[in-house]
Amino acid sequence: MGAAGNFTEARFMTVTEVAEMMRVSRMTVYRMIHAGELPAVRFGRSYRVPESAVEQILQTGTTDVRATGTEDHRG
Repeated sequence: MGAAGNFTEARFMTVTEVAEMMRVSRMTVYRMIHAGELPAVRFGRSYRVPESAVEQILQTGTTDVRATGTEDHRG
């Protein structure tokens, strides 16, 4: 998770919305958040994920949201 300034223009999604969009379980999304593979902001007891991070994962096929044009092919 980065500085708050990084999210000033971001649109956020709930864990349920992310799970539906990625076609995975909510538990998988929580695991990705806790592993640092998916950035998230905690609001009270729930998490919100930047929509841009989900779109990047879907486009690149990698959970390395820091990737810059190269895909991570480690198994």
